This record gives sequence, C-alpha cells and structure tokens, in this order.
Amino acid sequence: MSVKLRVFHQLQVAHSALFRAADRRTRQAVGLTTRQFAVLFVLSQSDAQPISEIAKRLSMGKSSLTGLVDRMVERGLVARIASASDGRITNIHLEDSGAKILARVKEETKHFNRALLAPFSDKEQLVIQRFLTHLVDHADEIINPVSPPVGDDDDATDKA
Repeated sequence: MSVKLRVFHQLQVAHSALFRAADRRTRQAVGLTTRQFAVLFVLSQSDAQPISEIAKRLSMGKSSLTGLVDRMVERGLVARIASASDGRITNIHLEDSGAKILARVKEETKHFNRALLAPFSDKEQLVIQRFLTHLVDHADEIINPVSPPVGDDDDATDKA
C-alpha cells in the first residue's frame, strides 16, 4: 500500500514551524533571527561580499536583505565598506562582535541538527540528506520543468 504524500505542502508547513521555533530560540539565546545568523555564517565562510552575492547564497531577495543588513550594521555585527577594486560596489564585512555571536549561535544550530535527526537511523539520515540536496540542486527544474510531468492523473488540488 502506498501512502500519498503531499510533500510540497508538508515542506511549506514544516519550514514555517521550524523557523518560527528556531527564531524564538535564537532571539532568546543571542538576540538574532535565523536570517541574521545566516548572513553572519555566509560572511564567516567568505568575508567582504556584496549584498547581491549574500542574497544569492541565501536564496533571498536583495531588497529584503538590504533592510536586514541595515539592522545588523546598527548593532555593530557587520559593516559596509566600499570595494577597493570597484568603488561602485559596497561589500559587507563581518565585525568582531558578529563573529563572537556567530560562535554562540553555531552551538544552537548543533542542537537543532541533533534534535531534527534524533528519531532517524543513520540510513534514514542519508536518505534525508540526499532528498534535501536534490531539492537544493534541482528546485527550479522540479517546479518549472521544460515539459509538464507525465503520468500524474490527480487533479491539481490534490498535488499540494
């Protein structure tokens, strides 16, 4: 017997619930949202990036990221510094205070990962990793295929 999964809807609901809970915890622990943490994490991997590159790496809109970075600049977590090679570009830099908070938040994410994976065997965790990697690598072609999927006779409302 096969179970009919409504994966897209379940992912949407799970994402919202998970990030609401994570935001609540990281705000209480270190005063950051998960998106602010994500910006710090990206900068810790490669400092001095323009907002457009950070937005691309986080799959965020450039305009929504600009306001987020403004608030982070006000808190002294990051700084805007003109590019030495191109004066038209402003790069975002990780400040020392941002790096210190990042170290604390990384401990929170270790907790998140352990808690998320605890109910699953090592073999199941590999399937989860494969599924999530597949989504990241192929999201656009999954949702916007060149030709419509073949062989699915269910009505559109049942696919969500």
